[in-house]
Amino acid sequence: MTSGSASGTSARRFDDRRLGIMSPAKRALVVGNTDGIGLAVTRRLLGDGWVVSGVSRRASPLGETVGYRHTIADVATAEYPVALRTMLASEGPFELCVYCAGVGNLLDPDDLADEPRVFGVNLLGAVETATVVLPSMMSAGRGHFVGLSSIGDRVSPDAPSYSASKAGLSSYLEGLALALRSRGVRVTNLRFGFVDTKMAKAKVRPFMMTIERAVDIVARCLRRRPARFTYPRRLAALVWLSNLFLSVRLWFA
Repeated sequence: MTSGSASGTSARRFDDRRLGIMSPAKRALVVGNTDGIGLAVTRRLLGDGWVVSGVSRRASPLGETVGYRHTIADVATAEYPVALRTMLASEGPFELCVYCAGVGNLLDPDDLADEPRVFGVNLLGAVETATVVLPSMMSAGRGHFVGLSSIGDRVSPDAPSYSASKAGLSSYLEGLALALRSRGVRVTNLRFGFVDTKMAKAKVRPFMMTIERAVDIVARCLRRRPARFTYPRRLAALVWLSNLFLSVRLWFA
């Protein structure tokens, strides 16, 4: 684990022009943010005046950006919760946590070695993150935890580990949303379709959106804080029909 900081006093505060005073900057944790949606979300938050802590298994391309601190840690290892607790103690508490980490490959029946890691990153890493971050949010009586899941959280013969891990993530997040609402903490299960990142590996990718569009959707969820948000809905309908067909196949398998 390594970390770097470029945040100073000026980066930790923002000008609340409505009140005419200097107020403490909001603090966010973004997990899995060295590329793709996670990196774009980090940049959007920084632009909106947040102080952001990022964690990923690689160094951040943001470098010495003011208001940003980065920790290198792999969410699928035993060292990850330790790194998170250290970050929480020195950089928190966090009002917002966005879990963007995710992996997934098309199934190779002759090589199943990477299947456990898919669950470790997509599901168990999110659970570890929630375990560390949510208690301080509940103590404060406020906070927002967002997990990036997938419309593909259904049965899939092409990528069963990805689909199953995302199904577990969706179920976990929505259960937490119901359980923690009375504690002042909101949890959002954000189910995306195809986004133009390295994760989009399917041969056919209908309704694929840009990263910029995906970040706009994340920003909308940060404002409205729904328990579940699915986009695009047209793709969700197609996936539902596909799974209906798969259910018939399973019945006769």
